Amino acid sequence: MTPSSTAEFATIFEIMRMSTEDGPGIRTTVFFKGCSLHCAWCHNPESISPNPQLQWVGNRCIGCRTCLSVCRENALALTESGMEIDRTRCTGCGDCADACPGTALEIMGKTWDLDDLTAEVLKDQAYFETSKGGITVSGGEPALQSEFAGQFLKALRQRGIHTALDTCGCCRREALDQVLPYSALVLFDMKLMDPVLHKKFTGHDNRRILENLHYVADYMRSHVHPSEMWIRTPLIPRATATRENIGAIGQFIGAHLRNVVSRWELCAFNNLCRDKYLRLGQRWEFEKEELLTLDFVDEMADAAKSSGVDPDMVVPTGSTRLE
Repeated sequence: MTPSSTAEFATIFEIMRMSTEDGPGIRTTVFFKGCSLHCAWCHNPESISPNPQLQWVGNRCIGCRTCLSVCRENALALTESGMEIDRTRCTGCGDCADACPGTALEIMGKTWDLDDLTAEVLKDQAYFETSKGGITVSGGEPALQSEFAGQFLKALRQRGIHTALDTCGCCRREALDQVLPYSALVLFDMKLMDPVLHKKFTGHDNRRILENLHYVADYMRSHVHPSEMWIRTPLIPRATATRENIGAIGQFIGAHLRNVVSRWELCAFNNLCRDKYLRLGQRWEFEKEELLTLDFVDEMADAAKSSGVDPDMVVPTGSTRLE
Protein backbone atom coordinates (compact mmCIF):
# COMPACT_ATOMS: atom_id res chain seq x y z
CA MET A 1 0.00 0.00 0.00
CA THR A 2 1.40 3.40 -0.98
CA PRO A 3 1.38 6.34 1.41
CA SER A 4 -1.22 8.10 -0.72
CA SER A 5 -3.81 5.37 -0.01
CA THR A 6 -3.73 5.33 3.78
CA ALA A 7 -5.68 7.19 6.45
CA GLU A 8 -2.48 8.90 7.64
CA PHE A 9 -1.08 10.22 4.35
CA ALA A 10 -2.37 11.69 1.10
CA THR A 11 -0.88 13.09 -2.10
CA ILE A 12 -1.98 16.69 -2.60
CA PHE A 13 -1.01 18.80 -5.62
CA GLU A 14 -2.37 22.19 -4.57
CA ILE A 15 -3.86 24.07 -1.64
CA MET A 16 -5.76 27.04 -3.08
CA ARG A 17 -6.71 29.76 -0.65
CA MET A 18 -9.33 32.51 -1.00
CA SER A 19 -11.47 30.51 -3.43
CA THR A 20 -15.00 31.70 -4.12
CA GLU A 21 -15.90 29.04 -6.69
CA ASP A 22 -15.95 25.78 -4.72
CA GLY A 23 -18.87 26.31 -2.38
CA PRO A 24 -20.32 29.14 -0.28
CA GLY A 25 -18.20 31.94 1.19
CA ILE A 26 -14.42 32.21 1.07
CA ARG A 27 -12.89 28.76 0.99
CA THR A 28 -9.63 26.88 0.95
CA THR A 29 -9.72 24.11 -1.65
CA VAL A 30 -7.46 21.09 -1.17
CA PHE A 31 -6.74 19.31 -4.45
CA PHE A 32 -6.08 15.57 -4.14
CA LYS A 33 -3.91 13.99 -6.83
CA GLY A 34 -5.27 11.17 -8.94
CA CYS A 35 -8.50 10.96 -10.93
CA SER A 36 -10.70 8.13 -12.15
CA LEU A 37 -11.64 10.09 -15.28
CA HIS A 38 -9.43 11.54 -17.99
CA CYS A 39 -11.54 14.40 -19.32
CA ALA A 40 -10.30 15.77 -22.63
CA TRP A 41 -10.88 19.34 -21.41
CA CYS A 42 -9.41 18.88 -17.92
CA HIS A 43 -8.38 22.20 -16.40
CA ASN A 44 -5.97 20.47 -14.01
CA PRO A 45 -4.00 17.93 -16.07
CA GLU A 46 -1.58 17.56 -13.15
CA SER A 47 -4.47 16.07 -11.17
CA ILE A 48 -5.01 12.99 -13.32
CA SER A 49 -1.98 10.86 -12.43
CA PRO A 50 -1.82 9.75 -8.77
CA ASN A 51 1.97 10.02 -8.85
CA PRO A 52 4.18 13.10 -8.34
CA GLN A 53 5.01 14.74 -11.70
CA LEU A 54 7.81 17.07 -12.74
CA GLN A 55 6.95 20.26 -14.59
CA TRP A 56 9.20 22.88 -16.16
CA VAL A 57 8.36 26.60 -16.06
CA GLY A 58 10.42 28.00 -18.91
CA ASN A 59 10.39 31.69 -18.01
CA ARG A 60 12.09 30.91 -14.69
CA CYS A 61 14.94 28.88 -16.17
CA ILE A 62 18.36 30.59 -16.08
CA GLY A 63 20.07 27.86 -18.11
CA CYS A 64 22.54 26.86 -15.37
CA ARG A 65 22.09 23.09 -15.96
CA THR A 66 22.35 22.33 -12.26
CA CYS A 67 19.32 20.07 -12.61
CA LEU A 68 21.10 17.91 -15.19
CA SER A 69 24.01 17.27 -12.85
CA VAL A 70 21.83 16.01 -9.98
CA CYS A 71 19.40 13.85 -11.97
CA ARG A 72 20.26 10.25 -11.13
CA GLU A 73 18.07 8.87 -13.93
CA ASN A 74 19.52 11.03 -16.76
CA ALA A 75 15.97 12.08 -17.52
CA LEU A 76 16.67 15.73 -18.35
CA ALA A 77 18.09 17.48 -21.41
CA LEU A 78 18.21 21.24 -21.94
CA THR A 79 17.88 22.00 -25.65
CA GLU A 80 17.35 25.13 -27.72
CA SER A 81 13.60 24.52 -27.55
CA GLY A 82 13.58 24.11 -23.78
CA MET A 83 13.79 21.38 -21.16
CA GLU A 84 13.09 17.87 -22.40
CA ILE A 85 11.93 15.47 -19.69
CA ASP A 86 12.09 11.75 -20.40
CA ARG A 87 9.04 10.73 -18.43
CA THR A 88 9.82 7.05 -18.91
CA ARG A 89 12.92 7.66 -16.77
CA CYS A 90 11.75 10.41 -14.39
CA THR A 91 10.74 9.00 -11.00
CA GLY A 92 9.48 12.26 -9.53
CA CYS A 93 12.13 12.16 -6.80
CA GLY A 94 12.38 15.97 -6.74
CA ASP A 95 16.19 16.23 -6.60
CA CYS A 96 16.29 18.50 -9.63
CA ALA A 97 13.52 20.74 -8.28
CA ASP A 98 15.34 21.07 -4.95
CA ALA A 99 18.57 22.01 -6.72
CA CYS A 100 17.10 24.46 -9.25
CA PRO A 101 18.07 28.02 -8.18
CA GLY A 102 15.39 29.56 -10.38
CA THR A 103 12.53 27.27 -9.24
CA ALA A 104 11.96 26.42 -12.90
CA LEU A 105 11.43 22.77 -12.03
CA GLU A 106 8.57 21.83 -9.72
CA ILE A 107 7.16 18.58 -8.42
CA MET A 108 3.39 18.46 -8.63
CA GLY A 109 2.23 16.25 -5.79
CA LYS A 110 3.33 16.39 -2.16
CA THR A 111 2.70 13.85 0.59
CA TRP A 112 0.90 15.34 3.59
CA ASP A 113 0.05 13.71 6.88
CA LEU A 114 -3.33 14.32 8.48
CA ASP A 115 -2.25 16.55 11.34
CA ASP A 116 -0.04 18.77 9.18
CA LEU A 117 -2.66 19.28 6.48
CA THR A 118 -5.34 20.03 9.05
CA ALA A 119 -3.09 22.58 10.76
CA GLU A 120 -2.22 24.16 7.40
CA VAL A 121 -5.81 24.81 6.31
CA LEU A 122 -6.89 26.00 9.75
CA LYS A 123 -4.58 28.98 9.28
CA ASP A 124 -7.43 30.40 7.20
CA GLN A 125 -10.13 29.87 9.83
CA ALA A 126 -10.74 33.58 10.35
CA TYR A 127 -11.75 33.94 6.70
CA PHE A 128 -14.20 31.03 6.99
CA GLU A 129 -15.87 32.46 10.06
CA THR A 130 -16.40 35.94 8.63
CA SER A 131 -17.56 34.82 5.16
CA LYS A 132 -19.47 31.64 6.12
CA GLY A 133 -17.00 29.69 4.01
CA GLY A 134 -14.96 26.57 4.72
CA ILE A 135 -12.88 23.79 3.23
CA THR A 136 -13.52 21.95 -0.03
CA VAL A 137 -11.77 18.72 -0.99
CA SER A 138 -11.40 18.44 -4.73
CA GLY A 139 -9.03 16.96 -7.26
CA GLY A 140 -8.56 14.88 -9.19
CA GLU A 141 -10.98 12.74 -7.28
CA PRO A 142 -10.69 12.91 -3.46
CA ALA A 143 -12.72 9.71 -3.09
CA LEU A 144 -9.76 7.79 -4.54
CA GLN A 145 -7.99 8.63 -1.26
CA SER A 146 -11.15 8.21 0.76
CA GLU A 147 -9.62 6.97 4.02
CA PHE A 148 -7.56 10.10 4.40
CA ALA A 149 -10.22 12.42 2.94
CA GLY A 150 -12.81 11.10 5.37
CA GLN A 151 -10.55 11.56 8.39
CA PHE A 152 -9.54 15.02 7.17
CA LEU A 153 -13.16 16.13 6.76
CA LYS A 154 -14.03 14.63 10.15
CA ALA A 155 -11.25 16.60 11.85
CA LEU A 156 -12.56 19.80 10.27
CA ARG A 157 -16.17 19.12 11.20
CA GLN A 158 -15.10 18.56 14.81
CA ARG A 159 -13.68 22.08 14.74
CA GLY A 160 -16.90 23.56 13.39
CA ILE A 161 -15.62 24.11 9.84
CA HIS A 162 -18.07 23.90 6.92
CA THR A 163 -16.90 21.12 4.58
CA ALA A 164 -17.61 20.33 0.95
CA LEU A 165 -16.83 17.31 -1.22
CA ASP A 166 -16.23 17.99 -4.92
CA THR A 167 -16.57 14.68 -6.78
CA CYS A 168 -16.89 13.36 -10.32
CA GLY A 169 -18.82 10.41 -8.88
CA CYS A 170 -16.66 7.74 -10.52
CA CYS A 171 -15.58 5.87 -7.40
CA ARG A 172 -16.43 2.96 -5.14
CA ARG A 173 -19.62 3.09 -3.05
CA GLU A 174 -17.52 2.26 0.00
CA ALA A 175 -15.38 5.34 -0.67
CA LEU A 176 -18.44 7.57 -0.59
CA ASP A 177 -19.43 6.05 2.74
CA GLN A 178 -16.12 7.23 4.19
CA VAL A 179 -16.52 10.87 3.15
CA LEU A 180 -20.25 11.64 3.03
CA PRO A 181 -20.86 11.70 6.82
CA TYR A 182 -18.41 14.57 7.20
CA SER A 183 -19.42 16.61 4.14
CA ALA A 184 -21.93 19.40 4.67
CA LEU A 185 -22.14 20.01 0.91
CA VAL A 186 -21.61 17.77 -2.11
CA LEU A 187 -20.54 19.32 -5.41
CA PHE A 188 -21.37 16.59 -7.93
CA ASP A 189 -20.25 16.83 -11.56
CA MET A 190 -22.68 15.92 -14.32
CA LYS A 191 -20.84 16.29 -17.59
CA LEU A 192 -22.67 14.29 -20.27
CA MET A 193 -25.84 12.19 -20.22
CA ASP A 194 -25.06 10.18 -23.35
CA PRO A 195 -22.94 7.22 -22.14
CA VAL A 196 -21.12 6.86 -25.47
CA LEU A 197 -20.11 10.52 -25.54
CA HIS A 198 -19.21 10.34 -21.87
CA LYS A 199 -16.78 7.53 -22.55
CA LYS A 200 -15.40 9.29 -25.62
CA PHE A 201 -14.56 12.48 -23.72
CA THR A 202 -13.73 11.15 -20.22
CA GLY A 203 -12.53 7.58 -20.73
CA HIS A 204 -15.50 6.02 -18.87
CA ASP A 205 -19.21 5.75 -19.46
CA ASN A 206 -21.50 7.31 -16.84
CA ARG A 207 -23.24 4.21 -15.46
CA ARG A 208 -21.41 4.16 -12.13
CA ILE A 209 -21.60 7.94 -11.87
CA LEU A 210 -25.38 7.98 -12.19
CA GLU A 211 -25.69 5.05 -9.77
CA ASN A 212 -23.58 6.93 -7.25
CA LEU A 213 -25.60 10.09 -7.81
CA HIS A 214 -28.76 8.19 -6.90
CA TYR A 215 -26.93 6.77 -3.88
CA VAL A 216 -25.82 10.18 -2.63
CA ALA A 217 -29.35 11.55 -3.06
CA ASP A 218 -30.84 8.65 -1.09
CA TYR A 219 -28.14 9.03 1.56
CA MET A 220 -29.00 12.71 1.97
CA ARG A 221 -32.69 11.95 2.39
CA SER A 222 -31.95 9.73 5.41
CA HIS A 223 -28.98 11.52 7.04
CA VAL A 224 -28.25 14.94 8.51
CA HIS A 225 -25.08 15.31 6.43
CA PRO A 226 -24.66 16.09 3.62
CA SER A 227 -27.41 18.67 3.92
CA GLU A 228 -27.02 20.19 0.45
CA MET A 229 -26.02 19.20 -3.10
CA TRP A 230 -24.94 21.31 -6.04
CA ILE A 231 -24.68 19.92 -9.55
CA ARG A 232 -21.86 21.32 -11.70
CA THR A 233 -21.75 20.99 -15.48
CA PRO A 234 -18.77 22.26 -17.49
CA LEU A 235 -19.80 24.03 -20.68
CA ILE A 236 -17.23 22.67 -23.13
CA PRO A 237 -17.40 23.58 -26.84
CA ARG A 238 -17.79 20.58 -29.13
CA ALA A 239 -18.54 18.35 -26.12
CA THR A 240 -20.95 19.17 -23.29
CA ALA A 241 -22.24 22.58 -24.38
CA THR A 242 -25.26 21.57 -26.45
CA ARG A 243 -28.94 22.17 -25.85
CA GLU A 244 -29.51 18.42 -26.08
CA ASN A 245 -27.02 17.58 -23.35
CA ILE A 246 -28.04 20.41 -21.02
CA GLY A 247 -31.69 19.53 -21.52
CA ALA A 248 -31.05 15.85 -20.75
CA ILE A 249 -29.15 16.69 -17.54
CA GLY A 250 -31.95 19.01 -16.46
CA GLN A 251 -34.56 16.34 -17.10
CA PHE A 252 -32.58 13.90 -14.95
CA ILE A 253 -32.31 16.43 -12.13
CA GLY A 254 -36.02 17.22 -12.30
CA ALA A 255 -37.03 13.55 -12.35
CA HIS A 256 -34.64 12.12 -9.75
CA LEU A 257 -33.09 14.87 -7.65
CA ARG A 258 -36.00 17.17 -6.88
CA ASN A 259 -35.74 18.65 -3.36
CA VAL A 260 -32.13 17.41 -3.13
CA VAL A 261 -30.24 19.70 -5.52
CA SER A 262 -30.31 23.37 -4.55
CA ARG A 263 -28.01 24.78 -7.24
CA TRP A 264 -27.00 23.82 -10.78
CA GLU A 265 -23.83 25.56 -11.91
CA LEU A 266 -23.04 25.89 -15.60
CA CYS A 267 -19.27 26.42 -15.59
CA ALA A 268 -18.10 28.25 -18.70
CA PHE A 269 -15.09 26.79 -20.50
CA ASN A 270 -11.76 28.16 -19.27
CA ASN A 271 -8.65 28.14 -21.49
CA LEU A 272 -6.18 29.43 -18.88
CA CYS A 273 -4.75 25.94 -18.38
CA ARG A 274 -2.87 25.87 -21.72
CA ASP A 275 0.48 26.43 -20.03
CA LYS A 276 -0.15 23.59 -17.59
CA TYR A 277 -0.15 21.11 -20.46
CA LEU A 278 3.01 22.60 -21.93
CA ARG A 279 4.79 22.37 -18.57
CA LEU A 280 3.91 18.68 -18.37
CA GLY A 281 4.95 18.05 -21.97
CA GLN A 282 1.40 17.24 -23.04
CA ARG A 283 -0.83 18.34 -25.88
CA TRP A 284 -4.29 19.75 -25.10
CA GLU A 285 -7.14 18.99 -27.47
CA PHE A 286 -8.85 22.31 -26.69
CA GLU A 287 -5.79 24.56 -26.88
CA LYS A 288 -7.17 26.65 -29.74
CA GLU A 289 -10.65 27.10 -28.29
CA GLU A 290 -11.67 30.59 -27.21
CA LEU A 291 -13.77 31.52 -24.19
CA LEU A 292 -17.50 31.21 -24.77
CA THR A 293 -19.53 34.31 -25.54
CA LEU A 294 -21.99 35.64 -22.98
CA ASP A 295 -24.83 35.11 -25.48
CA PHE A 296 -23.91 31.43 -25.84
CA VAL A 297 -23.72 30.91 -22.07
CA ASP A 298 -27.12 32.59 -21.75
CA GLU A 299 -28.46 30.20 -24.40
CA MET A 300 -27.22 27.22 -22.39
CA ALA A 301 -28.75 28.71 -19.24
CA ASP A 302 -32.08 29.09 -21.03
CA ALA A 303 -31.89 25.43 -22.07
CA ALA A 304 -31.26 24.48 -18.45
CA LYS A 305 -34.07 26.62 -17.07
CA SER A 306 -36.59 25.15 -19.51
CA SER A 307 -35.57 21.53 -18.85
CA GLY A 308 -37.84 20.86 -15.87
CA VAL A 309 -35.85 22.28 -12.96
CA ASP A 310 -36.51 25.34 -10.84
CA PRO A 311 -35.11 28.15 -13.02
CA ASP A 312 -33.79 29.95 -9.93
CA MET A 313 -31.34 27.13 -9.22
CA VAL A 314 -29.50 27.57 -12.55
CA VAL A 315 -26.34 29.64 -12.07
CA PRO A 316 -23.92 30.35 -14.96
CA THR A 317 -20.34 30.87 -13.73
CA GLY A 318 -16.97 31.69 -15.26
CA SER A 319 -15.51 34.22 -17.67
CA THR A 320 -16.85 34.94 -21.15
CA ARG A 321 -15.48 36.86 -24.13
CA LEU A 322 -16.75 39.81 -26.08
CA GLU A 323 -18.45 39.13 -29.40
